[in-house]
Order: sequence, then C-alpha cells, then structure tokens
Amino acid sequence: MKKHLSILGATGSIGTQTIDILSSIDAEVVALTTNRNIKLLEQQARALHPKLCVAFDEAAAKELKTALADTDITVLAGMDGLVAAATHPDCDTVVTAVVGMVGLLPTLAAIDAGKDIALANKETLVCAGQLVMDAARRKGVHILPVDSEHSAIFQCIQACQGNALDKIILTASGGPFFGKTAEQLKMVTREQALQHPNWSMGAKITTDSATMMNKGLELLEAMWLYDLPESQIEIVVHRESIVHSLIEFADGAVLAQLGVPDMRLPIQYALTYPERLPCKVPRLSLAEVGRMTFYAPDNQAFPAMNLARHAARRKGNVGAVLNGANEAAVGRFLSGNLPFWKIPQLVEKAMEQVPYQAQPTLDDILASDRAARQAVASLAAAQ
Repeated sequence: MKKHLSILGATGSIGTQTIDILSSIDAEVVALTTNRNIKLLEQQARALHPKLCVAFDEAAAKELKTALADTDITVLAGMDGLVAAATHPDCDTVVTAVVGMVGLLPTLAAIDAGKDIALANKETLVCAGQLVMDAARRKGVHILPVDSEHSAIFQCIQACQGNALDKIILTASGGPFFGKTAEQLKMVTREQALQHPNWSMGAKITTDSATMMNKGLELLEAMWLYDLPESQIEIVVHRESIVHSLIEFADGAVLAQLGVPDMRLPIQYALTYPERLPCKVPRLSLAEVGRMTFYAPDNQAFPAMNLARHAARRKGNVGAVLNGANEAAVGRFLSGNLPFWKIPQLVEKAMEQVPYQAQPTLDDILASDRAARQAVASLAAAQ
C-alpha cells in the first residue's frame, strides 16, 4: 500500500536517509520540516514536491517562503507548523526525526489525528511514554520504531508467536570513549566526543552516545514500547555494532537481529512493515566481520545509564526531567560552556531539585521539562 509521509526533521541524519530510501518503496511525501537548514530543505522540496514545508525557526521560515515563492508549496513556521505537518489530511504516516523534546507535541497531535508513527524521536517516549502509548492504543495507530536497536527488537518479536519476552538486551557501541576511566573523561574535548566510531549522527545524539545517555534514553523507550520493567532490560556494549539488539525467552533462547551499521534498513522496515523489500544497505558478511565482542557497561565512568534506570523505575515526570536536564547540559557542552564530565553531574542534580509527580498531565510534563532546563542553567551559573 502506498504511504503518504510527513517527514519531521527532513534535513537531519534520519530525515535525509528516509528520503534516500524513497526510491525503494511506494511512497509520496506530503510535508517536510527543518529547524533552519533552508538550503537543503529547498532542494528536497523541489525534488519531492510536498504540499507543505515548515521551518521551526521563525526567521528561517521567512527565508524559506521567499526561496519557494515560485512554487505552490505552503510554508509555515514554529510549533504550529510542525503540528500542521504532523496532522496534514493527506498524510497517513509521520516520520518523527526531529531531535529532542520538540517532537512531543507534533507526535501526540499526529496520533490524535489517526496517523501511524515511524518513531525516531526517542525523547517522545522518554518524556511522556504513558501518555503517548495510551493515546496510540486509544486511537488504534501503530508506533513503528526507527532506532536501530528498537527496530531489531521489533523484528525479533515477529518470531514470538504469542510467547512473552523474558528480557530485552540492548546493544551499545560504547561511543568514542569506551575504556576510559572517570578521571580520563575529565580531559576529553568536544571534537573527541563527536567522533563516533560506527555511526554518522547529529551532534546532540553523538554526544549522548559519548556519555552513554543515549543508551539510557533507549532503555526508557524500550520500556514503554514493549511494556517491560527496566529490570528486564539489559545493556551490553558491542563495539562492532553488528548485533543491533536481542530478545530472550523464558527457556533461555536468545534471538538477535544483525546487519551492517546503516540506518536505512530500520527506516525502510518501519515504512514497509510487514513487507520486506530490497534495500540499498550493503549485505552483512560475517566472514569479513571476523569477530564480535561484548562487554558489560562501565556505570562508574558513565553514570548516565544509572540515572536513566532511576527514571525508568520511578516513571511519572522523572523521564521528562532527565531528558530536559540532559538536553540543556549537552547544549552547554556543545557551545563550550561545560566540561564533558559534568553533563551527567548536572543532570543528576536537576533530577534531585525538580519535584516528583506520579501521574503527570501533558502540561505537567512540559512544566517539568522547563524546570529541569532552568535547574541546569542555575547550577551551571553557580559553578
């Protein structure tokens, strides 16, 4: 069946790779969005002829409107524009490839409008997993994972045949600082943090991989997607990024999904499920890989995973606080205003400061996010 897509975050890593696989599937693009990469979005718009283009940044939207003035493409701005793209009447599937908390409101709006979600914005479930999954069940929409790890779990689950999972095993590359001690991490630079060994991603996600917070966020995402407590989700460092994740059954049998480290396969599967089509991704050769290694994560050097487990156990608004504080701290690190090793430290202190709410509403989630960011700003200013 032909898909009609809105791609939120079309100019980012996931967005551009989504566009790259369009020639392999039967799909039409209805809407495209960016933050402020107007040059690339204009190129995409002229190639794909969507009905709507959105720049989240207001000044960039004015520039985009001028750039596309000779077309019949509607141009909108800000959060209202993202929501309009996510709920466009001609769209049936929304690829949520924006980074950060900004993805929450458009995703909820898309679900409310009955759109299926190809989910690459993990913060949506980290911050408001209960609200999002309840809404999806109520509306009968599918949430199909795009992250390589959660796609791997989803693919393995196809073999369950009604049997319950006993455990999820998330694999982590270990990032650029695998093997370093907590003391050594005090000396690392921004440039080093952005040198991921296996994946090409944006600066924020790459930094999260370096702190291992990315894997903590994925643990929270897996908890909501697959309805398992954090105690049944294990994290293992797998440097080669060939085994994308695994599931374990009650009898001890373990299933894994393997493939080269290329996001186009999980993106395509989310858009063609349950059908599998030829994909542009290179085929895996185990003989060329030669060997694969696995290690327990170092929670002392990389405490972010423990913070995420704490958030997973408490639920409520704690995921929103964790994510908001992390986004704020990573932003300061990337702008040169915070040492790398202080990122999890500020996140932990913010989590201690923002009051706990067991059953948060959407407004409570948004307020918790703001409070966490403010706490990080105050803590950083006091240092």
